[in-house]
Amino acid sequence: MWSYRCVNILFGPISFPSIVQSSPAPFDTMMHTQMPFTFEDRTGQLKGSDYDDIYDRMFIRVTPYPQASSNATLAIYVMGRRSTRHADMRHLERHPSVVLEFGGPSLGLGTIHFLKPPAANVSIPMNNYLRKTALFGGSLSRKFRASDGREYRWQHKTIDDHEWSCVSEENYIIAHYDLRPPNLPAYGVSGNTLTIYDAFSHLYMGEAVVFHTV
Repeated sequence: MWSYRCVNILFGPISFPSIVQSSPAPFDTMMHTQMPFTFEDRTGQLKGSDYDDIYDRMFIRVTPYPQASSNATLAIYVMGRRSTRHADMRHLERHPSVVLEFGGPSLGLGTIHFLKPPAANVSIPMNNYLRKTALFGGSLSRKFRASDGREYRWQHKTIDDHEWSCVSEENYIIAHYDLRPPNLPAYGVSGNTLTIYDAFSHLYMGEAVVFHTV
């Protein structure tokens, strides 16, 4: 099953470029009035994948951090364009936005390092950033506080047919991760998708972080 850690580290305190509004739309307008960001998960693998918006508005890469001594450290890069082939090395020309330093090969919880503004050079233990929603609750429901100061939570298989859903304090769905239906073919990608509704796209890096740590 696709790892809960992947779902929970992909949204955070780094903004989209100017094509996206810098603050969320009012809740009463809802987030479904504009086209959401739908990222194709190229490999479906925790330790390395590209997340490319199907309309070519944003490109994110998660890959082992080249400056780390082991594969237990991942880096999240904002890429300038879609990759034309698997395993290209363009990320080596860029600085990562976030580095996820896990606790060993089994990817136990470790430390999140934010490397770019507005949270440049900030390090947070993963268990402080991503917490259980209840003291004695299971690990498949986790909450985090995003860069807008609001609290969100990722939940596994609790809403509709989504593998993972991220909901606001008001229980609005702001993002979801979906697995490829087994009866549908996929060509060059895993067929899995991460959808982030436009009104909350400014949180994408925080969600990306959470997406990869639960």
